[in-house]
Amino acid sequence: MSRQSRSIRVIQILEAVAGADRPMQVADIMDACKLPKATVHRICGLLRERNYLRPSIAGRGMVPGPELLRLAQTIFANQSNYALRHAVLEWVARETGETCNLARPEGTAMVYWDRVETEWPLKVQMPIGSRVPLHCSASGKMYLSSLPPARRGLLVKKLDLVSRTPNSITDVELLERELENVATAQMATDDQEFSESMIAVAVSVSDPSGRLFATLSIHAPVFRMKLKEAVKHVDLLRAAAAELGSDIRSVQESGMPPPFGS
Repeated sequence: MSRQSRSIRVIQILEAVAGADRPMQVADIMDACKLPKATVHRICGLLRERNYLRPSIAGRGMVPGPELLRLAQTIFANQSNYALRHAVLEWVARETGETCNLARPEGTAMVYWDRVETEWPLKVQMPIGSRVPLHCSASGKMYLSSLPPARRGLLVKKLDLVSRTPNSITDVELLERELENVATAQMATDDQEFSESMIAVAVSVSDPSGRLFATLSIHAPVFRMKLKEAVKHVDLLRAAAAELGSDIRSVQESGMPPPFGS
């Protein structure tokens, strides 16, 4: 077998695992890539050694590993290739007058990948790379609501529902009901749940398959914007999220490596 053929098979397996909405077992990868069992075992073993794949928490099947996620983050964070993304965030910040964030799920937190600060002197300092909890942030709740109900329920039960403010939801049943409402509304809010001085509204940014790839949000100090006022910007956020989704699609169609699913 040529080196090129082996490389293509590695890419096929990475694409299959990265694009799946569940852990991929050997039989799944064999079927998706049309590869023999021995080949799948050999390549998956190599990718596990290099941390591009890892076993799922349940131990059944492969999911993207830290190196694959790091590669995806590097690609998506590249300013020269994603100028449109930042321009969209600038537009949202300008139209709303408040800080706009793009976040991605990473483990049990949301990580800010890009942001445009408000021009107001008083700002909430959350630089790129900051991590916020899933259960008490608008972006985190938006992500949790996008998961299949069974998986979401398992994850919520495992989260450390720390009370960041008196408004933080720390009860599993209450959080699950909140996430059902978010899934229905396709919008998440943070009513001083992460910080007593801050509100936020988030919507999802979908990849070409319709799955949540990232979240787009605005946040503001409560003395400058009430939550009900922030919610009025949801249509604008959704329009911006649709444009970001189109940018993800155009990157994939250009032949660059695709952004990988969480």
